[in-house]
Amino acid sequence: MPAAARRTERPRILRAPALSRFRWLLHGFSTRRGGVSRRFGGKALNLGFGAEDSRTAVEKNRRRFLAELPSGGRAKPTLITLRQVHSDVIHVVDRVPSAPLVGDGLLTDVAGLVLAVQTADCLPVLLADPEHHAVGVFHAGWRGTLARIVEKGVGMMRQRYQSDPRKLVAAIGPGIHGCCYEVGGEVRERFEAQFDYAAALFHEVSESDPVREKYPLLFLTARAPGHSELGPKLHLDLVGANRRQLVAAGLRPRHIWASPLCTSCRVDLLFSHRGERGKTGRMMGAVGLRSNARFKMKNAKGPRAKGQ
Repeated sequence: MPAAARRTERPRILRAPALSRFRWLLHGFSTRRGGVSRRFGGKALNLGFGAEDSRTAVEKNRRRFLAELPSGGRAKPTLITLRQVHSDVIHVVDRVPSAPLVGDGLLTDVAGLVLAVQTADCLPVLLADPEHHAVGVFHAGWRGTLARIVEKGVGMMRQRYQSDPRKLVAAIGPGIHGCCYEVGGEVRERFEAQFDYAAALFHEVSESDPVREKYPLLFLTARAPGHSELGPKLHLDLVGANRRQLVAAGLRPRHIWASPLCTSCRVDLLFSHRGERGKTGRMMGAVGLRSNARFKMKNAKGPRAKGQ
């Protein structure tokens, strides 16, 4: 086999046009392509540790991913991640943590630190403050969205970095979209209790089944009303929910970019827990300051925040 055929392709990284114009910032959304994992279809860029993949392969994949996010300096950037728990807990990071962090959001204004969250359907949301050179990353599934994690993230950036929400820029990476994100009625009820615009986030989808349509008597049910599995499915627009939160927090709509890619629709390119029935890898949404970034030093900060 020719050497060119054996060579592993470079990781395919997606970037947000809204953030690419900032020279001081590095960011990227990984895909499933360009890795060394033999699982998940082979040569997969799985970035999550777990029983489905070897630690050696994941560590190599992470190094390959970081190499595609040039830091702009001689020192290699340090990847900062979390043990994610579908919460609204956000950590401010100004040094490499001495112990693993637990939560679903990270903030920093320190160059050389790359903040990242892992996803396989949930949304990775990045925030950048072009005035004070601070960044944030958030893991927003339906639970984190219900807890308003991105809205709280904007508030913490205002407190910590004096960020003006009107100047913040956001990028919502690939995740499961309303076309594929089926949820139960209890999720809608919980959203309705939190958001006055909840009705706009849900829609019903009637699935077409040729067999059911041709032989309807085969699918009759004797169960009491409200207990049958027949009928339309309820879908949630997770992207729309987080976009609305960002606007409610003060961001200008034109400063919010969202990827058009649905993870469940594009399992050829992206990992999807739903689309692959749980047997899948993990992607990352990452953001940081380049190590040679030049910016005006701010006044001394207060004590390091542990979370919120």
